Amino acid sequence: MYCSFSLSLPLLLLLIMSISFLSTLCVSTNQQSTNMDPHELETLFKIMETVSSDQNWRISHPYPCKLSSSWLGIGCKKGFDNKSHVTRLDFGTRPNPTCKPTATFPNLIFQLPNLESVFFIQCFTHSKTRISVSRNRLFSSSLQQLSLRSNPALIGSIPSQLSSLKSLQVLTLSQNSLIGQIPVEIFSMSFLVHLDLSYNKLTGKVPHQIGNLQNLVGLDLSYNKFIGPIPDTIGQLGMLQKLDLSSNAFTGSIPESTENLPSLSFMALSNNKLSGKFPKGLAKLLSLQYFLMDDNPMFIPLPVEFGQLKKLQELRLAGSGYSGTIPASYSQLLNLTTLSLQNNKLTGEIPVGFSSLSHIYHLNLSRNFLGGVVPFNSSFLKRLGRNLNLSGNPGLCLSPSEADAVFIGVGVCGSNNTNNSITKPFKKSEAPSEYNISFFLVAAIGIVAFHYLFSLV
Repeated sequence: MYCSFSLSLPLLLLLIMSISFLSTLCVSTNQQSTNMDPHELETLFKIMETVSSDQNWRISHPYPCKLSSSWLGIGCKKGFDNKSHVTRLDFGTRPNPTCKPTATFPNLIFQLPNLESVFFIQCFTHSKTRISVSRNRLFSSSLQQLSLRSNPALIGSIPSQLSSLKSLQVLTLSQNSLIGQIPVEIFSMSFLVHLDLSYNKLTGKVPHQIGNLQNLVGLDLSYNKFIGPIPDTIGQLGMLQKLDLSSNAFTGSIPESTENLPSLSFMALSNNKLSGKFPKGLAKLLSLQYFLMDDNPMFIPLPVEFGQLKKLQELRLAGSGYSGTIPASYSQLLNLTTLSLQNNKLTGEIPVGFSSLSHIYHLNLSRNFLGGVVPFNSSFLKRLGRNLNLSGNPGLCLSPSEADAVFIGVGVCGSNNTNNSITKPFKKSEAPSEYNISFFLVAAIGIVAFHYLFSLV
């Protein structure tokens, strides 16, 4: 009897311990999956119901931060209070939650205290909506990245209250229908690293306070309606790597202070009303890889200083009335892949050194007054093929020994057959339609790829 009891006791104790352990495990697992602040959970459900009708979020995802119940487009993290908190929301394109036609901007996002990143991409497309915020709500926000892109129904102005987002590092409000001026308060956001307001309908002058954003790495204000000069305080943005001010109505000259941007690798100023001389310190921009400044009324000689920027890969100065000869120093740009100087008033011969540009793949010197013999051998001509355009230069001709290499828009030296009927650069409105499509397509792909590196989505 004693032996029988002594054998069953350990078994009984083991059974009790097992039941206790399993019970504790179930409770722990259940708490971990449902351990969200009720107010935060309710706020999240209200946001989802405002934006998306993909499903009944309360029923299909009752515990959004539980792995088995979460959806793509949400991120959670356990806080110091041992509760799960929403840190990321991503709307608009699958596989993330899509936005219903009646979706409007949910200002409740600023009530999620641990939300760090929120994205609305192609979300507000039907019902007109505005960015609405309450300054009192923003002070407690942990938001670091706010991105609203490709929302044609997002209207109104940029709220100055956004400046209360003291933790914000990335502000992307691109490809919307925003109007008005940039609030001066935005330039007090000292932690901003990336500011993208491109492709809107913003107006007015860019405030000189922009120089306060000294941590800025990327600045894109392209495709708006900004006027006036480029602020000289732009030179205070010492960490800037990307500057895109293209397709606005900026006037005046490039500020001398830009020489103080040693990290600048991408600069786009095309399609503005800029004129005057280039900065004296242009040669100090030793990190510059892309300089795009087509279609500005410059009407000056090409600056020789570009020849000292050895990292340049793309140089675009088309349609800007440049005169004089092409500087021989440009032959030193051994990393150059694209050179666009078409539709100017350039004279003289093509620098012989261009034939040594081993990386050049797109060269457009058309619609100028260049003359002399084309200094390219058959190997160079075949390598560029249709990406070489020399048409519209009445004085240019091709050596008879290279005449069969490829059609480049010029006649053969000593021949009466010539197709150089163009005797002066076209005005922008008169430009012919036979632009070299492959030239612009490949060049455009290169620019888009560079933009992507700075999208910081």
